[in-house]
Amino acid sequence: MPLYINPTMQAFGYPDSLIADLDAWVVLLRLKQITLGSLVLAAADPATAVAELAPRVVDAQATAMRTVDRVLRGQFACDKVNYLMLMMVDPHVHFHVIPRYSAPPTLAGRSFPDAAWPKPPVLSDALDLTDAERAALHALLKGAFAA
Repeated sequence: MPLYINPTMQAFGYPDSLIADLDAWVVLLRLKQITLGSLVLAAADPATAVAELAPRVVDAQATAMRTVDRVLRGQFACDKVNYLMLMMVDPHVHFHVIPRYSAPPTLAGRSFPDAAWPKPPVLSDALDLTDAERAALHALLKGAFAA
């Protein structure tokens, strides 16, 4: 169980979207997939500004990001991992994690091109995944984080 469950985590589908509980941070499957494997890395903390995060949450951030990078690169061979911290609608500290691809990754035999590559991601775009593809993606990533 995370250190703290905040409304922003719940807005991104916690607990159903949970991929990994890293204690001070949680990894959630982003409901709207910008590129395949898009995640939310949310602080398990009540802070609404980075400067307000508890020291142990700040200390755990680098490890959480290294873990996210390792899993996304290992599962999908992404070229880059973009971390966007916006917090305009959902106020608690979190990052939108958008893996970026020069070549389309595949899931269940289907290709998912990164339409904006190599420019910044377009957050209003979303991949059209079926329920079965979303479930397969969730299970794949959950297993990869557990390994």
